[in-house]
Amino acid sequence: MAPAGRREVAGMALGMLGVVIFGGTLPATKLALVDFSPWFVTFGRAALAGAAAALTLVLLRRTPPWGRIGAILVAALLLVFGFPGLMALAMRSVPASHGGVVLGVLPLATAVFAALVAGERPSRTFWLWGVAGAALVVGFAIKDSGLRLTAGDAWLFASGLCAALGYVILGTLSRGMPGWEVICWVMTLALPASLAGAALTWEHHFAAPGPVGAAALLYAAFFSMFLGFFAWNAGLAMGGIARVSQTQLLQPFVTLALAALVVGETVPAETIGFTLAVAAVVWMGRRSRID
Repeated sequence: MAPAGRREVAGMALGMLGVVIFGGTLPATKLALVDFSPWFVTFGRAALAGAAAALTLVLLRRTPPWGRIGAILVAALLLVFGFPGLMALAMRSVPASHGGVVLGVLPLATAVFAALVAGERPSRTFWLWGVAGAALVVGFAIKDSGLRLTAGDAWLFASGLCAALGYVILGTLSRGMPGWEVICWVMTLALPASLAGAALTWEHHFAAPGPVGAAALLYAAFFSMFLGFFAWNAGLAMGGIARVSQTQLLQPFVTLALAALVVGETVPAETIGFTLAVAAVVWMGRRSRID
């Protein structure tokens, strides 16, 4: 395999690792809301991740990338506050299964922003496979949960747009600096606002959460907002933003698999069939040309 081909395969593998980690975000958010408010979940997990990111940068003696500060701040606004905040609001009124709608259209939205912002030019075939994958996942979500459009769905849609544009900015930044460093600077620059928000939204009973709620908040902080992006950013830079973003079509099914392993839910054969179909679409999209 040519070096470019190996790099693309490595990028897809890293992207899939990020998707597996991100697959636990919606269930973790839902569980955290048992003990914490939506806004404290948003700011609290960002503060924890930001502290870990700042410590990492100090220990590795990294200097601020002054020429990229503007883009990093925009990414922080979208991914540290916009996406999780809007998602937490949605999780108050809709089931976690509704997240399948956002996760179904997120890869396609990311590809659109990659074309508009990052200058990537997917082929017509790629767009066809992207639309087909989004339709499969959204169709599954509708059939599986009988969606009813509510205000929660509007929050989910808005959070998806924040995530899509934020991912493109991260992928673009990761072309010029390591992906782990990009997310560390994003979380560190957001840390003052995160700490202030966590302090303002703190309530006394948050000091004694249940073990499940506390573990869910820690997962959302250190995995969903920090370590997952190490793999995701590197994958976007190596394999191409539009192409690697299509691995997120599998994220709803990763969430179902984790629910089966952790909660003991039964995954029907129909779900496995949808998963295989989406996997085939991701594979075909990977083979499509992107300039």
